[in-house]
Amino acid sequence: MSEKSTPKVFSNRWADTVGPGGGGSARDFCRCIEQTGARPQRATRFHREHQDTTAPGWVRLLELIEEAADDGREVFKPLVELTAEQRRQVVTLPPTIAKLTAVKHFVLYGSNLVRIPPEIGAMRSLAEFTPYTSYRLHWFPYEITRCPDLRRSTVSTRALYGNYKRRPPFPLLSAAADGGRGVDLGDLDPGVWGAAAIRGCSVCDGPVEGADLRQVWISLRTSGADVLPLLVNACSTACVEALPAPAEGYVQTPHAGGPGVTQPTAGRRSR
Repeated sequence: MSEKSTPKVFSNRWADTVGPGGGGSARDFCRCIEQTGARPQRATRFHREHQDTTAPGWVRLLELIEEAADDGREVFKPLVELTAEQRRQVVTLPPTIAKLTAVKHFVLYGSNLVRIPPEIGAMRSLAEFTPYTSYRLHWFPYEITRCPDLRRSTVSTRALYGNYKRRPPFPLLSAAADGGRGVDLGDLDPGVWGAAAIRGCSVCDGPVEGADLRQVWISLRTSGADVLPLLVNACSTACVEALPAPAEGYVQTPHAGGPGVTQPTAGRRSR
């Protein structure tokens, strides 16, 4: 480098999205999806963690959501208000995010989340969604398609089921095998069903009875360049049949996941 040349300085676009450090790691390590290697990837399953609703991080998050709903803010970055230990305590979001109807940009950079609740579909002003580097977040609820203004997202796509770079398998959905018969949909094992409770149909928003539950995966381009794996909890076969066509370059029908699903070749990207 010559004496006259000036080093190029790159700005850190995520500098204001990271919470305070200290007190240990803010995230748990996840090995669900392999990032390297030529061998076929092992079967996947949902994360089993239940949310501890007594944890200080959860309680503080509830407070922050109420504050954001009351003041009508358009940009919401709740994790910057939590300590590292508190961020680690939050593995999902409260249903009260449905109150955030004015939020246009929802920032969850570097979270420890393993799932997003369907109530995100009530955030009707959401235009930009940033769960970037949330490496334990492998899928999203179909209800995110109810956000009509969502045009931009920043997602760590390598961590997603079915991502085009590695094509990791989708977890096998239990409702595909038994239709949910005899299951209490208000008290579920999230490691099996993807949620601790299923309250309504992802498609028509009607009630769901255990015997009628239909769970399927579908990959859709919900915003920008990102194709997201979406979990559908449907109340009937008719609602499954009403789903839109999947994104090009992905499994072209709604499916139940598991090793029997043939995905396009890894490395093939949709247009």
